[in-house]
Amino acid sequence: MATSPSAIGVVGAGTMGNGIAQVCAVAGLAVTMLDVDEAALKRGMDTITRNLDRMVAKEKLTTAGRDAALARITTGLDYATLRSTDMVIEAATENLDLKLKILRQVGACVGEDAVIATNTSSISITQLGAVLDAPERFIGIHFFNPVPVMSLLEVIRGVETSDGTHATTMAFAKTVGKSPITVRNSPGFVVNRILCPMINEAIFVLQEGLASAEDVDAGMRLGCNHPIGPLALADMIGLDTLLSIMLVLHDEFCDPKYRPAPLLKEMVAAGRLGRKTRQGFYSYT
Repeated sequence: MATSPSAIGVVGAGTMGNGIAQVCAVAGLAVTMLDVDEAALKRGMDTITRNLDRMVAKEKLTTAGRDAALARITTGLDYATLRSTDMVIEAATENLDLKLKILRQVGACVGEDAVIATNTSSISITQLGAVLDAPERFIGIHFFNPVPVMSLLEVIRGVETSDGTHATTMAFAKTVGKSPITVRNSPGFVVNRILCPMINEAIFVLQEGLASAEDVDAGMRLGCNHPIGPLALADMIGLDTLLSIMLVLHDEFCDPKYRPAPLLKEMVAAGRLGRKTRQGFYSYT
């Protein structure tokens, strides 16, 4: 049986990165979280602290457990600090060039037995892994937002991913309390291949004036039993992330059914990205 890694590196302290760091630390794993500057790291740690404080208030975590989890997280700017980790998870923005740059830096620093993973939601695992000297130890680990709450984990194998890397990743998923599914490498993988075109269609409906944002969301919540409407979910995901995924699907499949809604592109151009900018299809003040 594969052994779960005990020391995790996370590159990126944003929404996904700090969420991944949090669940790893709560599960008892040592975490090293990197980002480009101290301000980004402080924002990430502040978010983790607030989340853990809420868990204590809801009696889902003891005060001692919170303090222990925070003590397991170290932050830094130097990739050399990843040398002692067993697994490194890249959790940067959904941008191919940026991810390739980060993975090259990670590959040059970590030990030869370390698993290297990406949290991409749509980019080819095979393409990303090809920049590494040992692509057999590369894999996709797609967490869902918000990471501490969502139980699903998509584990995506590239062409070169070894059975050992896959087994280690599945063990890791269970250690951090997630329910993993194994997915073949394909644009959007499984969940986003289904989900993002649905959200994109909801944006087309809003753009065409068929209903208000509130009524579109109410229709899907009350008529389809969805826990959250598609437009509210788009705000939570981030409209820039949603657009990136739709562009990948459209480019890779060359199918017009995946074309991004013009309203989505316009809102991203305006900087209205959803909850993270406090303005998307709804306002967040």
